[in-house]
Amino acid sequence: MPQTKPTSQEVIKVANELGRPVSATEADSLAGYLDQLIKWNKKMNLVGPSHWRDVFETLMVDSLYLADFLSGLKLNDAPLSLDLGAGAGLPGIPLRALWHDGSYWLVEVREKRSLFMRSVLGRLKLADTNVFHGKAEDALDRLAESGNAATADLILSKAFMPWPKLLDFVTPMLHPTGVLVILSNDPAPNEDELPEGWTLGDVAAYPAAGKEHYFWSLRKN
Repeated sequence: MPQTKPTSQEVIKVANELGRPVSATEADSLAGYLDQLIKWNKKMNLVGPSHWRDVFETLMVDSLYLADFLSGLKLNDAPLSLDLGAGAGLPGIPLRALWHDGSYWLVEVREKRSLFMRSVLGRLKLADTNVFHGKAEDALDRLAESGNAATADLILSKAFMPWPKLLDFVTPMLHPTGVLVILSNDPAPNEDELPEGWTLGDVAAYPAAGKEHYFWSLRKN
């Protein structure tokens, strides 16, 4: 399949086919991200698929449904969000083309991926969307030095680490009223599988690449 440059019209068409329409403005940002991802991917191997449509249908589709999921959560006004292990900016950068609330930080320890995300954000000008290059456990301390909140209102994780370990990891990072959202290929655990101090919140399933994918939110008691 040729590596053609995606247009906004093509992005709108594919989004409609996937069952989650986007506006023309959103499509412009999504097409811009896809174009840069495919160009950089030839040298850096950021993602597996080599054609923008495959990236959209298998990876970026998460971002579209995630925007709706986050809009339905009860979050603090102007939430501070941390996207742990942001990698090539998925789901975070496409998400910010659709969901603009608060301040969003893409947290990534690998320098080249951080460089890629900064380059893309310099082109797209998404609202209050930033890159933190460093270890996730250091992110909030560094952000607090710059006048940001000391804890996050929203933490997102897609394969950053297994969820039982993740709960312990994010506990000191999450505001008492904050929300942890996990993107997973597996359904949410039952309440009795959660460690003491955590409660299962909203759960959603959606189609991606012919399979069911899931979002689930957790809050501290």
